[in-house]
Amino acid sequence: MAPILLNCMGNDPNDYIKQHVQVKNPYLDAMEEDILYHLSLSNKTHNLPEMFGDIKFVCVGGSANRMKAFAQFIHQELQLPGNPEEMIDICEGTDRYCMYKVGPVLSISHGMGVPSISIMLHELIKLLHHAQCRDVVLFRLGTSGGVGLAPGTVVITDKAVDYSFRAQFEQVVLGKVITRSTELDEGVASELLQCSSELQSFPSVIGNTMCTHDFYEGQGRLDGALCSFSHEEKLEYLRKAYEAGVRNIEMESTVFAAMCRVCGLKAAVVCVTLLNRFDGDQITSSHDVLVEYQQRPQVLVAHFIKKRLGHVV
Repeated sequence: MAPILLNCMGNDPNDYIKQHVQVKNPYLDAMEEDILYHLSLSNKTHNLPEMFGDIKFVCVGGSANRMKAFAQFIHQELQLPGNPEEMIDICEGTDRYCMYKVGPVLSISHGMGVPSISIMLHELIKLLHHAQCRDVVLFRLGTSGGVGLAPGTVVITDKAVDYSFRAQFEQVVLGKVITRSTELDEGVASELLQCSSELQSFPSVIGNTMCTHDFYEGQGRLDGALCSFSHEEKLEYLRKAYEAGVRNIEMESTVFAAMCRVCGLKAAVVCVTLLNRFDGDQITSSHDVLVEYQQRPQVLVAHFIKKRLGHVV
């Protein structure tokens, strides 16, 4: 069956609605209570506008520890009162995700892969909607495998693409394939690249990001428990990816881009490369080097946030 292509952004895909965060579900308004089960929140038991109504930036990443560290980092960068070491996990009632609120910034973990991040995004977007948030920018901060880039390079995603290098995300709904665009906000990407040039701390590029279904076979790795292709076939696939503008590979960007776009949310994907996949499959850098690499997307997005808030001239 041919996929159904949805364009939910109106005639101009860059015409983001400057109003409360929108959901695309007519049934929600009729619900007496909306339980955000995996976040351990509800619009009936919690005053979501009071708790989250001032949120302007949402930063999501796979690791719970990493997103707690980012929350502590942005707390220091924004010079907010209180001890960042004493932050409370808003989602402590569940073991699925973690969530920390730091002034106008929300830091949330999303786990690994499309299924995990999509569950979080459904409930996050509903949370922002119930909280009546306006003009929110979302960022995915992560790590990735580079395609023709040196380790430590930060890739700001132009388009999130699938295994065939198409800027789309396919979701099966009631047995039918729904195809949604994965283009991200060009203005935010350009602003992030400008922030990187101001920092002059690490190399950053804008390029396409390929999202795969797994870490091993789906990314053409030769070191998994299963491998049905040759080294030459792997390199040929990576060359085709590079020619299609792909500069890194990860496992969440397409659904992140698609869901944000459908709901009219400005969003960006900012991932650091841990290795160049043309050179190998295993990550061999030292722990200290990897820790510093993983901080680079955080430093870049923190600079973006500080500029938007007027903390940096």
